[in-house]
Amino acid sequence: MSRYDYGYGYGFGYRAMTVAEKKAAAREQLARLRQENPDVHPVVIEGRKIAKTWWGKAWINNLESYADYANRIGRGRSYVTNGMVLDLGITTGRIDAVVAGSKDDPYTVSVSIAPLAPPAWQAITAACGKSIATIDLLLEGKFPPEMEELFTQQSGGLFPAPKEIKFTCSCPDWAYMCKHVAAVMYAAGARLDEDPLLFFTLRNIDFTELLKKSVAEKMANMLKNSGQKTKRVMAGADIKDLFGV
Repeated sequence: MSRYDYGYGYGFGYRAMTVAEKKAAAREQLARLRQENPDVHPVVIEGRKIAKTWWGKAWINNLESYADYANRIGRGRSYVTNGMVLDLGITTGRIDAVVAGSKDDPYTVSVSIAPLAPPAWQAITAACGKSIATIDLLLEGKFPPEMEELFTQQSGGLFPAPKEIKFTCSCPDWAYMCKHVAAVMYAAGARLDEDPLLFFTLRNIDFTELLKKSVAEKMANMLKNSGQKTKRVMAGADIKDLFGV
């Protein structure tokens, strides 16, 4: 039995890992992981708060707001703050991570997020199209306050509901959401702090397409209000040059 082989029962020989033991296990497993793959991206939390920006906080608040998760996701908080999420990457519709555990080898976690539903996508592009300043804020990784309700509403908002989230973990825990998955869900919020535009990648939203649709709608509204007409169509290359994306 590993010296970190604790926590899977309450019989003889089992006890919960101390904070020091968790951190030691994480350091050892991260060192071995880096030998196999130097290009790992551990989630490092400075201080007691997992997320500090609006994007990270909103991600976590959304997860904690659902009854399906409320009694389970808290299991992963200490895993994140103790540096046990050894690697985490966000790609289109996916979060893939490696989490240190009580065994000598870490566990692999995969989370899949359903694409944003068309009605929500239409509402977002329409809202962005009303203000070029909104696009500017998004590009800066900031949040437009006037869009908060639209983004965060549980029905039709931008953040995923439990039914849109599927996950797996290689650990032996039979729970619906094990602590390793819970840690990854929290850690994703910390990663969004670093790069909020990853959120659009996660929800399978082409940000360039969002820009094109939003700017086109803004131009159409401006022309409608001024009574002018134009045949000019702004191409994708123009959008990229205009916004530097």
